[in-house]
Amino acid sequence: MGRRAVALTTERRYWRAGFPYVAGVDEVGCGSLAGPVVAAAIILPVEGGVKGAVDSKLLNAKDREGLATAIRERALALGIGAASTREVERLNVFRAAGLAMERALRRLPLSPHCVLIDGRPQPRLGDHRSIIRGDRKCHSIACASIVAKVLRDRLMTLLADHYPEYGWEHNAGYATREHKRALIDVGVTPHHRRTFLGVQYALDLGYDDELEVLVAE
Repeated sequence: MGRRAVALTTERRYWRAGFPYVAGVDEVGCGSLAGPVVAAAIILPVEGGVKGAVDSKLLNAKDREGLATAIRERALALGIGAASTREVERLNVFRAAGLAMERALRRLPLSPHCVLIDGRPQPRLGDHRSIIRGDRKCHSIACASIVAKVLRDRLMTLLADHYPEYGWEHNAGYATREHKRALIDVGVTPHHRRTFLGVQYALDLGYDDELEVLVAE
């Protein structure tokens, strides 16, 4: 891997103040054209960092897989949550991300003393600290980003077996050239976020008749 792990600086402030259960939370999939938003919440043991843990976007798939296993083995507690494609459409992607984070926190087997999340504040989470680019500044958030990314990529690979034209096993539902071309040539699936501009573009090209079947619940 060869990358230096994100420091435990933020976590140590809480540990030294007497708060051992620090939950790092991150989501993946907000920018995707298809599939759910997936979030992970991680509580690490005091001084229990994971060597090489960085923002998941800086890692290749093989390194993410290895680190996700190491994080699961090291974590005191792990929670996973998701917001479906329909929830993304109904709530908007920011609120859906908050819902996925809330679900991940609810599934932790330990109650965190403090919650650290990546990005902007999420009103539905209650008392927490938000850190812009937290996956590059906070170790437990970086760990959460890795676990969430690996899980979501696996899910998109499974969906790719049913919808092979879109290359989801490679692009995880993001707007690659391959994916956008398939949207135009093949149409929209039930897993596409019809409120997103990239999907709206395909809708506007005249697939209306086919879509009555393709997007049926």
